[in-house]
Amino acid sequence: MPLGGLSGLLRPANHDLQSLSSLVGARDLARSVRSSGRARWLRDPHDRQHDCQGAPFGSRRKRGADLQAIGRSRGGRTTKIHAVVDGSGRPLALQLTPGQRGDAPVAAALLGSLPPSRLCAADTAYDSDALRSFLIQRGTEPVIPNNPTRKRLQPFDPAAYKQRNIIERTFCRLKDWRRIATRYDKLAANFASACCLAIIITWWI
Repeated sequence: MPLGGLSGLLRPANHDLQSLSSLVGARDLARSVRSSGRARWLRDPHDRQHDCQGAPFGSRRKRGADLQAIGRSRGGRTTKIHAVVDGSGRPLALQLTPGQRGDAPVAAALLGSLPPSRLCAADTAYDSDALRSFLIQRGTEPVIPNNPTRKRLQPFDPAAYKQRNIIERTFCRLKDWRRIATRYDKLAANFASACCLAIIITWWI
């Protein structure tokens, strides 16, 4: 039903009303972000509505987060679990790193503590010349697909790469424990202990 006219309590949208004045002065948001890492006594007094101390408005990491294997990745603050498993999907070595760390530098340290195997299957995150050379020197054939950004393609066996689903099933089994799928522990040592307990049960079962 069309509206015939405006009620006395209504005003048209273009009515010349005075806008409300802001309680605080206008601020330059970009300037506030750029100055978020400066010392507290150098900040503008209007940067905070209260004088109490709080977290800085910036992207700085929390102190000690890197030591506790906590880092910021695309999904937020996360922890990576690096593991090496045998042909039956039983974990042999484990290491925790912050979420933003790369995978390839950790692989050599994990594999170095284990006897060499015939094959080593890993995903494209482990595609690096250093890791491939490390595996070949140990007598292990690297089964790692080439990264799309690689210019010199390396030999790759697609049939052998199908065995990589073993470690994917291992992680799915570990994440059956809620404490592993969602990290509740503040300290990396406690979270690593929970992972080891789950691995022991996996070996036992």
